[in-house]
Amino acid sequence: MTENQETRVVLLGIVVDEPDSVEALNQLLHQYSRYIIGRMGLPYRERQVSIISVVLDAPGDAVSALSGKIGRLPGVTAKAVYSKLPGEK
Repeated sequence: MTENQETRVVLLGIVVDEPDSVEALNQLLHQYSRYIIGRMGLPYRERQVSIISVVLDAPGDAVSALSGKIGRLPGVTAKAVYSKLPGEK
Protein backbone atom coordinates (compact mmCIF):
# COMPACT_ATOMS: atom_id res chain seq x y z
CA MET A 1 0.00 0.00 0.00
CA THR A 2 1.39 3.39 -0.92
CA GLU A 3 0.95 6.46 1.22
CA ASN A 4 -1.20 8.11 -1.47
CA GLN A 5 -3.86 5.41 -1.47
CA GLU A 6 -6.92 6.31 0.54
CA THR A 7 -8.13 3.53 2.78
CA ARG A 8 -11.42 2.87 4.49
CA VAL A 9 -12.45 0.75 7.41
CA VAL A 10 -14.56 -2.10 6.08
CA LEU A 11 -16.54 -4.92 7.66
CA LEU A 12 -16.50 -7.98 5.41
CA GLY A 13 -19.23 -10.45 6.34
CA ILE A 14 -18.65 -13.98 5.10
CA VAL A 15 -21.01 -16.97 5.26
CA VAL A 16 -19.57 -20.40 4.52
CA ASP A 17 -22.02 -23.17 3.56
CA GLU A 18 -19.38 -25.47 2.04
CA PRO A 19 -16.70 -26.75 4.46
CA ASP A 20 -14.46 -27.81 1.56
CA SER A 21 -13.95 -24.11 0.72
CA VAL A 22 -12.51 -23.17 4.12
CA GLU A 23 -8.88 -23.87 3.20
CA ALA A 24 -9.07 -21.70 0.06
CA LEU A 25 -10.83 -18.96 2.07
CA ASN A 26 -8.09 -18.97 4.70
CA GLN A 27 -5.44 -18.74 1.97
CA LEU A 28 -7.16 -15.66 0.51
CA LEU A 29 -7.42 -14.01 3.91
CA HIS A 30 -3.74 -14.72 4.48
CA GLN A 31 -2.89 -13.03 1.15
CA TYR A 32 -4.69 -9.87 2.34
CA SER A 33 -3.54 -10.10 5.98
CA ARG A 34 -1.66 -6.78 5.82
CA TYR A 35 -5.07 -5.05 5.67
CA ILE A 36 -6.84 -7.12 8.35
CA ILE A 37 -7.43 -5.43 11.70
CA GLY A 38 -9.34 -8.33 13.25
CA ARG A 39 -11.34 -11.43 12.52
CA MET A 40 -14.02 -13.40 14.35
CA GLY A 41 -15.52 -16.71 13.29
CA LEU A 42 -18.68 -18.31 14.60
CA PRO A 43 -19.55 -21.88 13.70
CA TYR A 44 -23.35 -22.31 13.68
CA ARG A 45 -23.53 -26.08 13.92
CA GLU A 46 -27.33 -26.30 14.02
CA ARG A 47 -27.46 -24.78 10.52
CA GLN A 48 -24.13 -26.22 9.32
CA VAL A 49 -22.71 -22.81 8.38
CA SER A 50 -19.87 -20.65 9.59
CA ILE A 51 -20.12 -16.89 9.87
CA ILE A 52 -16.92 -14.87 9.71
CA SER A 53 -16.52 -11.14 10.33
CA VAL A 54 -13.33 -9.58 9.02
CA VAL A 55 -12.49 -5.93 9.69
CA LEU A 56 -10.05 -4.31 7.28
CA ASP A 57 -8.39 -0.95 6.76
CA ALA A 58 -7.73 -1.12 3.03
CA PRO A 59 -8.01 0.66 -0.30
CA GLY A 60 -11.32 0.08 -2.07
CA ASP A 61 -9.73 -1.88 -4.90
CA ALA A 62 -8.17 -4.35 -2.43
CA VAL A 63 -11.51 -4.86 -0.67
CA SER A 64 -13.31 -5.37 -3.99
CA ALA A 65 -10.70 -7.85 -5.16
CA LEU A 66 -10.82 -9.85 -1.93
CA SER A 67 -14.61 -9.83 -1.74
CA GLY A 68 -14.89 -10.93 -5.36
CA LYS A 69 -12.39 -13.76 -4.95
CA ILE A 70 -14.16 -14.96 -1.81
CA GLY A 71 -17.55 -14.79 -3.51
CA ARG A 72 -16.32 -17.06 -6.31
CA LEU A 73 -15.51 -19.86 -3.85
CA PRO A 74 -18.14 -22.62 -3.90
CA GLY A 75 -20.62 -22.26 -1.05
CA VAL A 76 -19.20 -18.95 0.20
CA THR A 77 -20.91 -15.55 0.23
CA ALA A 78 -19.25 -12.23 1.10
CA LYS A 79 -20.62 -8.70 1.51
CA ALA A 80 -18.70 -5.56 2.41
CA VAL A 81 -19.91 -2.64 4.51
CA TYR A 82 -17.78 0.48 4.11
CA SER A 83 -17.15 3.26 6.61
CA LYS A 84 -17.79 6.77 5.38
CA LEU A 85 -14.92 8.76 3.96
CA PRO A 86 -13.87 11.87 5.89
CA GLY A 87 -16.32 14.63 5.09
CA GLU A 88 -19.11 12.28 3.95
CA LYS A 89 -22.50 12.52 5.59
